[in-house]
Amino acid sequence: MSCPLCGTRKERRACPALHQTICAVCCGTKRLTEIQCPDDCVYLTSAREHPAAVVKRQQEHDVALLLPTIEKMTERQYQLFFLFQNLIARHTPEGFARLVDDDVADAAAAVASTLETAARGVIYEHTAQSAPAQRLAAELKTMLVDMNKQGATVHDREAAIVLRAIERGARETRKVEQGDAAYLTVMARLLQRNRATPKPAQTPSSLIIP
Repeated sequence: MSCPLCGTRKERRACPALHQTICAVCCGTKRLTEIQCPDDCVYLTSAREHPAAVVKRQQEHDVALLLPTIEKMTERQYQLFFLFQNLIARHTPEGFARLVDDDVADAAAAVASTLETAARGVIYEHTAQSAPAQRLAAELKTMLVDMNKQGATVHDREAAIVLRAIERGARETRKVEQGDAAYLTVMARLLQRNRATPKPAQTPSSLIIP
């Protein structure tokens, strides 16, 4: 029988999350993105322990692209970076619009400029250019407000540093990768890898995770 997800390839793997049998390609490509795999899934465990050579090379390539963006960050800034990135990954533009790297860079730059201005004691709202960027910028600002309401202390300068890093990443990735959503694609792969990697026990973070 055909895989219920793609409808073309033969079903081969029993998926504990979907309670269906799916093809190996859908299992590999939709794992932890469209399919919320349980930690005890044998295919997820195998992929963690023995990543394919092509996957490993892709991971190394993605990390090399991201490293110049985050290498000088503090631990708190690193945490905030991935909180922002998770929000960006979940963001859905209105209507038929699609989010592209220029929107991410524009939104991050607008919010960073507003925070940098506020840190100098001047209240001025910088506005992103495109409509998708404006909506994303509004979500980023709301996230910061919510975090502070929950008890986290995120200083304007600190958040601005992280947002400038996202802006640079979105602009620089376009120079070496093809496509108008190259940065978003790289970050999606890194976020998937981050979710798939078992986390060691750590001391509580100084940031409140929303």
